[in-house]
Amino acid sequence: QLQIVESGGGLVRQGESLTLSCVVTGPSSLDGYTIGWFRRAPGIEREEVACKSSSERKIYYKDSVKGRFTISRDNARNTVYLQMNSLKPEDTGSYHCALEQEGTLLPGCGPTYVGMDGWGQGTQVTVSS
Repeated sequence: QLQIVESGGGLVRQGESLTLSCVVTGPSSLDGYTIGWFRRAPGIEREEVACKSSSERKIYYKDSVKGRFTISRDNARNTVYLQMNSLKPEDTGSYHCALEQEGTLLPGCGPTYVGMDGWGQGTQVTVSS
């Protein structure tokens, strides 16, 4: 049974850093899966932040986080990370990890990534000014 659990959120001040983790159970490894991070906030149903394909050939970052956030993955440990540096108040929200199997007709990692195969419950990030 697929389970996606995020952790690492918290309350920080502007300019500080956080590292989010996402552990996926169910698949024997994350090989063949694209993983992405999304943000939800009041008035924002779903905003893609970053994604990375299994081979790491496809990587996407939302413009506002480029140079500040880094997505990484450990396929053998079924874990994905989002390193968030120089945090801003506008980064506040619930961050969700989303999984999608590759090799389908879906476009995969990119600005239209949707994480079709599963989402976690999210971890809250609050950045104060």
